[in-house]
Amino acid sequence: MGGGLLVAGTTSDAGKSVVTAGICRWLVRRGVKVAPFKAQNMSLNSFVTREGAEIGRAQAMQAQAARVEPTALMNPVLLKPGSDRSSQVVLMGKPVGEMSARGYHGGRQEALLGTVTDCLEQLRSSYDAVICEGAGSPAEINLRRTDIVNMGIARAAKFPVLVVGDIDRGGVFASFFGTTALLSAEDQSLVAGYLVNKFRGDVSLLEPGLDMLYGLTGRRTYGVLPFTHGLGIDEEDGLRVSMRGAVRESVVAPPHGEEVLRVAVCAVPLMSNFTDVDALAAEPGVVVRFVDRADELADADLVIVPGTRGTVKALAWLRERGLADALVRRAAEGRPVLGICGGFQVLGERIEDEVESRAGVVDGLGLLPVRVRFDRAKTLARPVGSALGEPVEGYEIHHGVADVRGGEPFLDGCRVGAVWGTHWHGSLESDGFRRRFLVEVARAAGRRFVPAPDTSFGVLREEQLDRLGDLVEEHADTDALWRLIEGGAPGGLPFVPPGAPPAVPGALDSRGAAPDPAPQSPEGLEMARPEARGEARKSHGPDAEAGPQGLEFAGSSGPEIAVVHVDQEAK
Repeated sequence: MGGGLLVAGTTSDAGKSVVTAGICRWLVRRGVKVAPFKAQNMSLNSFVTREGAEIGRAQAMQAQAARVEPTALMNPVLLKPGSDRSSQVVLMGKPVGEMSARGYHGGRQEALLGTVTDCLEQLRSSYDAVICEGAGSPAEINLRRTDIVNMGIARAAKFPVLVVGDIDRGGVFASFFGTTALLSAEDQSLVAGYLVNKFRGDVSLLEPGLDMLYGLTGRRTYGVLPFTHGLGIDEEDGLRVSMRGAVRESVVAPPHGEEVLRVAVCAVPLMSNFTDVDALAAEPGVVVRFVDRADELADADLVIVPGTRGTVKALAWLRERGLADALVRRAAEGRPVLGICGGFQVLGERIEDEVESRAGVVDGLGLLPVRVRFDRAKTLARPVGSALGEPVEGYEIHHGVADVRGGEPFLDGCRVGAVWGTHWHGSLESDGFRRRFLVEVARAAGRRFVPAPDTSFGVLREEQLDRLGDLVEEHADTDALWRLIEGGAPGGLPFVPPGAPPAVPGALDSRGAAPDPAPQSPEGLEMARPEARGEARKSHGPDAEAGPQGLEFAGSSGPEIAVVHVDQEAK
């Protein structure tokens, strides 16, 4: 059975995703067969594996760092927010229903512990090491009873825990101490030590604090990673710099042609897979920015309407802010617009949605001859094709089914004049296609921009992952880290008082509120309680969809478990 490690954090944004990827790349470079794992992920940035499973993009990136093919085993539970209070539950790569945060923590999450531990054990049986990423903080004491992603999985697997803290935001010593002191004695016995992230300056100035932290907790610090620009990777969620930051700082090259090309991305609500534009920013001379006002489109050579988990909501937002009218004017003037997935749907003539927003029939912007109907079944695919005379690969994640009624074929969508639309995410990562597309955009925009002939997005990403591996190798005690991975947490770690507060029986949160009853979807479909699995099978019949470990979700309705562990990793 392979060894392992859980990378936890004092907070969200502490850098767990980066550290996990860096450890994976360091290990694979020294000949260790390693896999990443995150039991439960909350993200609108997702990816489709070759087996047709939907997982978080961060885990797909970590798999690339480990030089292995990503699978559903690496992220068995994915939560995709559809509002502030509910999310779609994706189990083993497939959507199984929707639920509120309170309902999820009221017993459903615990019922998934067997599923996630089974996945972890399968990975451990196939790999020398598994590096797990936690979510949020392990010291979220209101969520500890139902935790399956932090100390819950560490306890189940008996994995040592490395706690990462972001010193750039301040308070890292208090965060390390407080995180440890709020855990139970059993949990504390697995907390092996700490890793400081994003330090600026002379490390020797930090040493007195590290010595004092050791005196207070009996736990060592395994490394101090310096603040390094351009380490953005595929994020869990939120609108931050991902590959864009890395490209701008690593490609120090002027535009290949005479002029730059300006790309404006509409920052729609519930934006998904905004990493689609990273490949554009990889091109010298392409400037990418996110916008939320109509006047910010004025000097843009290309406007992108990206994917979203709320197509109708995004359409209303575009109209409220005057962006919809600006897009219509652009199209009439022959100025380039690209819609991707939900953005493609917005550009069509009509949207019929009884699944995602349940808004019924809504008029789109009418820029493309497309009608969209939302289906309960989610399309998850890895299409391969060609466009503009170049091969293209991508991935699809959508409930909307597009009926294309005209225009020139463009991937699975169409083109009318300078307006393009497709459901394919990731298509711009195909280097030849991206260059041909930018040539078309520059021509329509009247810009003397020429894409560089040798930009390789794949090479840039590999260089970035190697930089993460270098950080770990050069600034962490890798010998000590390997002993943790191979042998587990050191014995005799002292207890740091006061420890976890006593749990209120049956409580969900610090107020002692009892869990809500099983929530109903608008169609009356219910996620069956684990203790009622037998009755649920009888009542729902053969169409009921059973999840792993017997956890049964009735039906697979559309989108929408709000803030469970909101994990927005700082890069």
